[in-house]
Amino acid sequence: MGANEKSGRGPRLSVVVAGQLEAWISEQGLKAGAQLPTEKVLCERFGVSRAVIREAISRLKADGCVMTRQGSGAYVAARPGQGSFRLLRGGVNGDAVTESSLSDREISDIFELRYLVEAGAAELAALRCSPQELDRMRDALERMAVALETGADAHTDDDAFHVAIAAATHNPQIERFQAFMGQQFSDSRAPTWNEAGHRAGRARDSQAEHVRIFEAIAAGDPNAARAAATEHLAGAVRRFGLDARRWGELVAIKGKRAADARNEALHEVEKGR
Repeated sequence: MGANEKSGRGPRLSVVVAGQLEAWISEQGLKAGAQLPTEKVLCERFGVSRAVIREAISRLKADGCVMTRQGSGAYVAARPGQGSFRLLRGGVNGDAVTESSLSDREISDIFELRYLVEAGAAELAALRCSPQELDRMRDALERMAVALETGADAHTDDDAFHVAIAAATHNPQIERFQAFMGQQFSDSRAPTWNEAGHRAGRARDSQAEHVRIFEAIAAGDPNAARAAATEHLAGAVRRFGLDARRWGELVAIKGKRAADARNEALHEVEKGR
């Protein structure tokens, strides 16, 4: 094992090398179809073993940046950053970093992206969901409820809850996007469900917000569902200790819309009497 492969805390070496290799492809101006150097050359360039290079190439292949041909080697499949969408962390080259090294702005940006996806999905789900899809959401909620009692890590069930909401939109593109981004979003949910999250009450508060989202969707109230999803993301931002000013504005706007919608419905009921 080379000096650069010593174990320790931090990102997997293959993740770091994948980011460096992607940056190198861009710096060299390699076009789609260009062949990459041999594994031996890449090992020497990045100072790592063949196993690390192979795993790094596999990651770039999954991202759509590289393709491989059996017996021939690896080739550029697309310009870096255009093969698939992923969250960039720790710099423009997308080098992987530990969660603790994410800046507040980067975390806030992740939550803002989650807001755009999840609030809209909740709104559509309230309009379109079926009993079976409600059961799917309920199952994820019940698993998280058990985790609350036992102190278990339920961030994958948290992911499943949000994917179930996306499925209930009956828009397969939204469901595919939510599932595709699930691992990316999952990193921002993990601190809610780890041991520290349970001790601090983050898991409890998050679950209460999930219940409100579910109840609004089950009631078929799109405004309330969007407002509840927005409040959930705003609550997560507060639990992370981030600047919640822009989130406060969103919650106020959605809360007002939900209140206006309820008042309008009550007015219609009164008119019908």
